[in-house]
Amino acid sequence: AYFCGVAGERFAVRNSGVAAVVEGVGDHGCEYMTGGIVVVIGQTGRNFAAGMSGGVAYVLDEEGDFAERCNMAMVELEPVPEEDDLMEKLLHHGGDLDHKGRVDVSGDMTSHDEERLYQLISNHVHYTGSVRGREILDNWAAFRPKFRKIMPVEYRRAL
Repeated sequence: AYFCGVAGERFAVRNSGVAAVVEGVGDHGCEYMTGGIVVVIGQTGRNFAAGMSGGVAYVLDEEGDFAERCNMAMVELEPVPEEDDLMEKLLHHGGDLDHKGRVDVSGDMTSHDEERLYQLISNHVHYTGSVRGREILDNWAAFRPKFRKIMPVEYRRAL
């Protein structure tokens, strides 16, 4: 699901398998989430990931203060590591992963973060015409280090 705009409070509450991209969320985003993938390419409210026991979220943390708004009781934050071969894959597919090199975004949640994130944002731009998403893709090297991966501690252990 791709949302060109900002969602209200409790976006993706109890999400159990949907992949979604949104341009911002209110308070309590991903609350009690048990599965799926959420990408937030804008601001988040407070208490993000409260009770989150599964799935993964990626949040663009441009100001470096997301940890202050994230409920850290059950999750850990980590950077999205650069994958050396991502740009090579893009060039191999004519720069168009959306049509020629579709990525299984629901695969191993402990790896391939950059590829998964890039694919989801590419899909978001394709389906919504998002100016914000296009800006991120066009400046990927600058934006990728600003993303944080949010993953429940026990979920990672189970995988």
